[in-house]
Amino acid sequence: MSLRKTVVAFTGIVAAAVLFAALAPGRPDPSTRARRGQYLVASIGCADCHASKVPGPEGPEPDMTRFLAGHSETEVLPAPPQLPVGPWMAIFSADLTAWSGPWGISYAINLTPDENTGIGSWSEDTFVKALKTGRHMGVSRPILPPMPWTAFRNLSDEDLRSIFAYLRTIPPVHNRVPEPVPPAAATTDAGK
Repeated sequence: MSLRKTVVAFTGIVAAAVLFAALAPGRPDPSTRARRGQYLVASIGCADCHASKVPGPEGPEPDMTRFLAGHSETEVLPAPPQLPVGPWMAIFSADLTAWSGPWGISYAINLTPDENTGIGSWSEDTFVKALKTGRHMGVSRPILPPMPWTAFRNLSDEDLRSIFAYLRTIPPVHNRVPEPVPPAAATTDAGK
C-alpha cells in the first residue's frame, strides 16, 4: 500500500472514530441535563413543599425570591394541634413547608445550592443516594413524610442527576431549616 493510501485510510479511521465518539451516548450536555431537571422539578411539584408561598392571582404560589429554600428559618410555629383518633393522620402549615404526624414534625429542606444551609456541599452521588435510600445525605437520619422518596427512588439515576444539575443553577438562599422534631417533643415545643 502506498504512503498516500495509508494516510488517507488512517485519516478516514480517525474521522470515523471522532464522529462515532461525538454521536455515541455518553454524559449528557450539562445544559440539557439542567433543562431536563427543571422540567422534572416543575412536573413533580417540588415547590409545593420546598418553597414558601406568597399570595397570587390564583391563590398561594411559590415565593420566587426564596425558591426551593424550604421552611423559613424565621417562621417559628406553635405546637401542632392534636388530631383526634380516627382516619386523619397529618396536618401541615399554611404554606406546606412543615408537616406533623405520627413521625413528629418535619420541615421541607433547603434545596438551593447554599453551601452552609442548602445542598451546596452535596455531591451528585450524595443527592442520588439520599433519594434512593431515603436517608438524609444518603447515610444519616431518615427522610421523613411527606417527602415521597419511595416514589423518587423509582426515577432513573439520570433523572435524579438532572434534578441535581438544575438545583445547582438556582440562586442560593441562606436559610437554616429547623431540624425535625421527634413525636414526643412535637406535642410540646414544635422544635423551638
